Amino acid sequence: MGQLSTHVLDLMNGCPAAGMEVMLQRVDGPQPVTLQSFRLNADGRNDGGPLLDAQSMAAGRYRLLFKVAAYFRARGAVLPEPAFIDEVPLDFGIADPAARYHVPLLVSPWAYSTYRGS
Repeated sequence: MGQLSTHVLDLMNGCPAAGMEVMLQRVDGPQPVTLQSFRLNADGRNDGGPLLDAQSMAAGRYRLLFKVAAYFRARGAVLPEPAFIDEVPLDFGIADPAARYHVPLLVSPWAYSTYRGS
């Protein structure tokens, strides 16, 4: 019962990153293929549930692309141009399509951190 999910927390404001734009891409060759684009809900998650469900999970390389600067600017943060962190491309691999992969992002305009969640 494999699936892929994400969750983003805004460390500057101490809340979920509601409204942040995110893209899920498959990285198979020289150009990544966008599988979906979405905005995070009030809880900092995808409204549509898992990004990949058991039927669409496949081993391979993937990227979550988080539009960080646009999110913080929309929240009223004054950022330099160009922003220190504009987008966060988070590349990861799915080795076992039957496993659950949760990819959280903790982010501010100046730093970010991630890990494989549960």
